[in-house]
Amino acid sequence: MRKKVTVVGAGNVGATVAQRIAERHYADVVLLDIVEGMPQGKALDLMQSGPIEGYDSHLTRTQNYEDSDVVVVTSGLPRKPGMSRDDLLFANMDIIKKVTTEVVRTSPKAIMVMISNPLDAMTQLAFHISKFPKNRVMGMAGVLDSARFRTFIAMELDVSVEDVQALVLGGHGDSMVPLPRFTTVAGVPITELLDHQTIARLVDRTRNGGAEIVGLLKTGSAFYAPAASAVQMVDSIMLDKKRVLPCCCYLEGEYGIRDLYVGVPAKLGASGVEKVLELKLDPKELVELQNSAKSVKELVDKMISKVG
Repeated sequence: MRKKVTVVGAGNVGATVAQRIAERHYADVVLLDIVEGMPQGKALDLMQSGPIEGYDSHLTRTQNYEDSDVVVVTSGLPRKPGMSRDDLLFANMDIIKKVTTEVVRTSPKAIMVMISNPLDAMTQLAFHISKFPKNRVMGMAGVLDSARFRTFIAMELDVSVEDVQALVLGGHGDSMVPLPRFTTVAGVPITELLDHQTIARLVDRTRNGGAEIVGLLKTGSAFYAPAASAVQMVDSIMLDKKRVLPCCCYLEGEYGIRDLYVGVPAKLGASGVEKVLELKLDPKELVELQNSAKSVKELVDKMISKVG
């Protein structure tokens, strides 16, 4: 029996996630949205791409949840110009509560990959509502933030992005923590290739990478890179690849952070988050990560007090 991935939300991010997964052949896709006609139309369009792109993945288009192996949640209001991820907190909180309740009802053994913003808080909420074990609820943020950092470094040095490896930890927002010391080009640390001022500029652009796109689009937010980032995580889970990726994971003392979802390196496999890797950060890096976690916790505390 073929594996199944449900994508909740058929907007730009969700539809792109569905497309990328369908093209990978390893699972059928359920594209779900509360807007009548949207998942039906987009899924049918994607199915008609199959003969051209050469995939036989079946796409179900529906308003109903189905039992699935992995559920990717993209639901929620998008950011608008001048809007922070935090501004989305209460608007998207009720949406994620309803989605998570339905996932628990229909897919009690599923692994949840959250994309909805504010990412860290929504992932914590899904964990709180679902009561799933921590390994089966995670958020997509670090892969995207690291990809943005890699892109800006490649642009600055005029090299292939394939040769750039980067690491961004912490909350998915202004307090994220890009780590130049763990960032390399063909194995060479960027601290040996770029001066301090240039690195600081690229770090700042990475922190504001999402807002930069929102400002340019004016009526929407990024979706190609977020979708690609989520699918890289789904690949590692569905194919049990054991990739080490920066993900929003539940910490129980790692890095001095407890009972909170924050971006850290993690090994993803068939059971979800199989291991959190605890890097040896220098004092400054550790303080930045813990401060980022404090920002996340402030948001989570506001939210949980309302959820109960």
